[in-house]
Amino acid sequence: MSLDRVDLLDRRLLFVTGKGGVGKTSIAAALALLAAQRGKRTLVCEIDAKGDLADSFESGPLGFQPRELAPNLLGMAMDTEKSLKEYLRLQLKVPLLGRIGPVARTFDFVADAAPGVKEILTVGKLCYEVRERTHDLIVVDASATGHVVGQLAAPQAINELVKLGRVRDQTGWMVDILSDPLVTAAVIVSVPEEMPVTETLELAERLRTETDVHLAAVVVNKVLPELFGRGEEEVFHALREPVLAAALADAVGGPVDPVLDAAQLAVTLRRTRAGHLTKLRAELPRGLPLLYVPFLFTRTHGVRSTRSVADALSAELGY
Repeated sequence: MSLDRVDLLDRRLLFVTGKGGVGKTSIAAALALLAAQRGKRTLVCEIDAKGDLADSFESGPLGFQPRELAPNLLGMAMDTEKSLKEYLRLQLKVPLLGRIGPVARTFDFVADAAPGVKEILTVGKLCYEVRERTHDLIVVDASATGHVVGQLAAPQAINELVKLGRVRDQTGWMVDILSDPLVTAAVIVSVPEEMPVTETLELAERLRTETDVHLAAVVVNKVLPELFGRGEEEVFHALREPVLAAALADAVGGPVDPVLDAAQLAVTLRRTRAGHLTKLRAELPRGLPLLYVPFLFTRTHGVRSTRSVADALSAELGY
């Protein structure tokens, strides 16, 4: 099947990442909500467990055990110690009660000595849920730009290091899931500003060269509307003439310079950000979908905001 015909939400596992501060969690929450609204049994998972995902749904803190956030939508927060405990119970048939204790301390020692072990527990838990088909779609509020590549590359790296045995068997099926573009994909979130655009382009290249995970789309968040065209700019400029400004101030009963300054700022910001969007379109792989989410001039957290972003993504995806 051609990837051009694969709907973004028809995958089984989506990793949503991007530079800190671009609204990565908001986009992950909105994609998960949109999938749930379309009838998919959806799990949204927060990797860093900072609580931002819970804020998007105005729920209490999330834990390792999924719980309902909305119809068809469950939420969880990753916990590597609990993931290890679950792995030992399911894969090695080791009964464990309470904290892992000595096993956890041994795990921490091994993880520090062998980078990639903790990443395997994170990614492995998600791949296991995909393999067991417990959900139609898992949306991951993944780590930010600096860490996500290492997490996604860990199964392949360990698979190449270990040629035989249980570890090889376990990482093998993870690699199969992560490398199938019909099953797994990444979504990068950016904003039309210089540093986020630069990091988005760098991350897109690193995903291509250092991981087997397919990049399915880039979501550009906080896109300003074009409030004024060049015709309106000329009017604003003319209104700054002292005679016209004085007459207008008399007509409205107050100074008009702050309003004209605000209009000029809106034009400048829009024009500057348009340049960053042009760079993004020009330097990303040809044909990669760019989805635009407008700047919300309201609160940026909570269910109402999440629904607004989901509606914007729905329109961009043609639903």
